[in-house]
Amino acid sequence: MAVIQTIRNKYGKIAGGVIAVALVGFIVSDATSGSIANFFSDRDPNVMNINGTKIEPKEYAERSKEYEILYSMYNQGRNIDDVSRAQMNEQLIQMMVYEAIVNEECDKLGIEVSDEEKKELIYGMNADPMVRQFQIEGNQIFNDPQSQNFDPGRVKGFEKEIAERGDRIDPSGKIRDQWAAVVAYVQRSARVRKYNTLFSGAAYMPKAQMKRMMMEQNSLASIRYVKVPFTSVSDNDVKVSDEDIKSYMQKHEALYRNDNGTRGIEYVSFEIVPSSSDTARVLNFFTENKDEFVTTKDNESFVNSKSDLVNSYTQTFFNKRTLTSRYADTIMAMPVGEVFGPYYENGGYNMVKITDRKTLPDSVKLRHILVKTKDQANDVRSEEAASARIDSAIAALKAGGKFDSLVNMYTEDEGSKQKGGEYTFTLIDKAGISKEFGDFAFEGKAGESKKVKVSNDNYAGYHYIEILEQTGIAPSVQIALVAKTLIPSDSTNNALYGKANEFAGKNNTAEAFDATAKKENFDKRIGDNVKINSFAIDGLGAAREVVKWMYKKDIKVGTVSEVFQIGNERYVVAKLVGINEKGLKKLTPTDRPMLEQKVKEEKKAELIAKRYAGKALESIAAETQQQVQQSDSVSLAGTYIPNLGYEPRVVGYTFNKTFQPNTVSPGIKGQGGVYFITVLNRVINPLPPDGGMMDQIIAQQRFQQEKQMRNLIDQGIQQSLIKKADVEYFPTNF
Repeated sequence: MAVIQTIRNKYGKIAGGVIAVALVGFIVSDATSGSIANFFSDRDPNVMNINGTKIEPKEYAERSKEYEILYSMYNQGRNIDDVSRAQMNEQLIQMMVYEAIVNEECDKLGIEVSDEEKKELIYGMNADPMVRQFQIEGNQIFNDPQSQNFDPGRVKGFEKEIAERGDRIDPSGKIRDQWAAVVAYVQRSARVRKYNTLFSGAAYMPKAQMKRMMMEQNSLASIRYVKVPFTSVSDNDVKVSDEDIKSYMQKHEALYRNDNGTRGIEYVSFEIVPSSSDTARVLNFFTENKDEFVTTKDNESFVNSKSDLVNSYTQTFFNKRTLTSRYADTIMAMPVGEVFGPYYENGGYNMVKITDRKTLPDSVKLRHILVKTKDQANDVRSEEAASARIDSAIAALKAGGKFDSLVNMYTEDEGSKQKGGEYTFTLIDKAGISKEFGDFAFEGKAGESKKVKVSNDNYAGYHYIEILEQTGIAPSVQIALVAKTLIPSDSTNNALYGKANEFAGKNNTAEAFDATAKKENFDKRIGDNVKINSFAIDGLGAAREVVKWMYKKDIKVGTVSEVFQIGNERYVVAKLVGINEKGLKKLTPTDRPMLEQKVKEEKKAELIAKRYAGKALESIAAETQQQVQQSDSVSLAGTYIPNLGYEPRVVGYTFNKTFQPNTVSPGIKGQGGVYFITVLNRVINPLPPDGGMMDQIIAQQRFQQEKQMRNLIDQGIQQSLIKKADVEYFPTNF
């Protein structure tokens, strides 16, 4: 004890100092990487700042989760892939920006959604369509079973049941999450819909405008023309400078203006594909296991233990139509017990064994009556009682009773009750229905009937089945399939990453990047017009990490990236080639070839128009080795001309009142060339007088036009408000 006390007296202050230093070091370390970093950094912690409204990462994450839930709901439970997630996130950002702007506008206008309105959207007779159509396992649970109409009382009943028995009936919480996402989305969107309706509700098409449109639809013309292609002028005859291109961009500013800043990259891609050694490894597996596959009697265990596919072994029968393999003819001709393969198909190698062969119909139509003994493992009635009940139904049929009536009286299959007990099954369905039921349906004959006892996990009981029709009777086979997916091994993956990493390390300047890509014959690709809030890049797909790199603070044109992995498909090394701020785009090496071609076409059009001005169509055709052609039924209401395609300028000139028939027009620049035209005739068919049928036609067309106007207004408002908003994005926080 004396020794310990001595240590305390002599070294206590030193130990305290060490602990204090350690604590400071821990805090500083956490500050640079953890949640309190914002106290020591000027980096904005938010995802977006929209006209001063800040969106925090937590709010963005919650909304992103909500969107994923809704995506899964409306895509039959399909898992969201990287590309779909990228598209979803871009849509989410646009919607969050728009909502923030609309809320700001609504605050100014005094537009609110009351609590009563919000309740009405969920519990009212005219609830939102998302509520009315809410489904669980494909069933619209708020519909009355008899009338199939929406019953608002069922909504509160559902919520009460979920609140009281949620852990039992929804142990995963999936249904509760889905319902919460629907309610949140519907109620939050209500204010946006109100605001949009202010504008879309004003859509109106005057009668005079409708009559003008109808007159244009009735205005037809016939023309003769010669098309002189741009290729008739050599590229050497037109010189294009950077100033020419910039002038063209200014002239067409709407096409080349950035409402938001964009950036562009060039990149080389190292595809993650299997190597020859990966193929050899898979083929060696089949060599080692083929003999056992031939001799085994337990095909199910063999397939399930060897195949890469989940639940590989099924008892499905296939015929020539349903066996979707390019080796179908070979497989269909094999005897029972024979093995074929390995063969390459659908990204891997397969080996199949014929386990059974029968002649079966491709489709069966039948009707049945079901009496249950069990329902979801719960006893309903005894075997004797169920058998006696189905016998009573059969006796009534034999005594002349109508099948439809007896179905309503006896059957306990709600899925077919409204259809008179009828079902139609395909051969592929056979493996998924009860064995006893399926065996009789497909192996019996049309016109036969039978009492069948069934046992399965969902229910057990007795069926009375009548086979009404069988079609497509043909040889069918049951197969056991062993599939091995051909994927890159870890060593292959590491080698490809090493190659990409070596390229990035040795070529970290723009000049070296370009020189090595050319020398090594890499396919250098372009990712252009990438916005700060983009999650995908054309050609690359989902590539958010690349986008974040492109928008790093102080990054410069010519900077070469580290290696990025894009999904499981490729490694990418990128070079930043363009930074376009808001406003007119800068001329970049990426854009120049396309813009140069546009300017060349304009200059060629001027030369062609000047060269053949005042000449007859026949002379122009002879000099350019083209033909004089004719197009009838050119419509003033359309931009597409028979035999010409999309040529709105030609349409406009055809109906120009100052252009006289039987004269030759000046050169008209079109798609791919310059047109010289002569109008043969113009016919304007008069409209019927007002009243009666004419008023009905106008009313119908007005309805369609106003509907289109409302859709365009909805889209236009969103685009316009977002364009004018002051939005700042913080890409590292997404």
